Amino acid sequence: MIQIEKFAHNQAANSGEFLDHHTSSVARERPPSASHIDLATDPGVTGRMSRTADARAILIAGPTASGKSALALALAEREGGVVINADSMQVYRELAILTARPSAADLERAPHALYGFVSGAEAYSAGRYAVDAAHAVAEARKQGKVPIIVGGTGLYFKALLEGLSPVPAADPEVRAYWRAQAAQRPATELHAVLSSRDPEMAARLMPTDPQRIVRALEVLESTGRSLAAWQREPGQPALAEQATVRLLVLPDREAVGPRIDARFDAMLAEGAIEEVRRLLDCGFSDELPIMRALGVAPLAEHVRGVLQLETAAAAAKTQTRQYAKRQATWLRRNMRSWAPLSAQQMERIKSVGLAFIQP
Repeated sequence: MIQIEKFAHNQAANSGEFLDHHTSSVARERPPSASHIDLATDPGVTGRMSRTADARAILIAGPTASGKSALALALAEREGGVVINADSMQVYRELAILTARPSAADLERAPHALYGFVSGAEAYSAGRYAVDAAHAVAEARKQGKVPIIVGGTGLYFKALLEGLSPVPAADPEVRAYWRAQAAQRPATELHAVLSSRDPEMAARLMPTDPQRIVRALEVLESTGRSLAAWQREPGQPALAEQATVRLLVLPDREAVGPRIDARFDAMLAEGAIEEVRRLLDCGFSDELPIMRALGVAPLAEHVRGVLQLETAAAAAKTQTRQYAKRQATWLRRNMRSWAPLSAQQMERIKSVGLAFIQP
């Protein structure tokens, strides 16, 4: 039988990079625990947990437009938590609307961390995320709050729970050379070069993915060793899996499409076109991750006068639907130990709270 101990908690805060650097919060003291609520009828809520509430973090993964952020926010309000981002695009400062970053109203309901704190001029990595997220978790615990990590970037969760392989940094001169090559030569040609030198790594990469191809060439030339070989070495996890509650939001496929469409229409109403116009004015390279955010490419074509808005919006919705499908497939395949949640179970958790789970 599984029991969840309920706490009530309200607080208001502003968003920032880390809780102690940019976040001011006004919090009420948490009241003592109330009665236990039996969730034995909810078999999806399971997990091996440590015995101290302050030792565990709540991890919520799910595809885009699945309702995972709303669940995290409800839990943060109820349990006295901090919502910590695990979405690779929501880290970027220049994209608030198209990445569905928490609204001002959301920030008033609970403190948030790792949202909008990185310049789009940077290629933020999973390695940096693991360090930043570990810091955010430590700050949350120091303040007596529950870390609630939510997002759809599977590699970020992998970095937290399994660690990343210790791949050395590329030699700066080597990096500069291959990035210059990428600016002059098509990705397929660079992929052919990689295939001749490192067939194992080349077989893992799409010939149309210049960023990863260049990374593989940089590592090979800098270290004399294939990136594939480096990736086989184990990493150091930032969070112990047994000290976490791991929840996987998997909505009905039929419900996701209309939700994506409605959300994108709302983004347009909120100013997504102007956001993309400002992004283009920044002059970022098309190779940077921020320029590959969902919706950016079709709306950029609209801003440039290439596409009508209706066509651009349809393309963005289709792109997002396809991405959500790929996300869900990846999450199902790689997060089999996580507790899957139905829409009904999500609503029940919102209503009863989740301070900690006891087997």
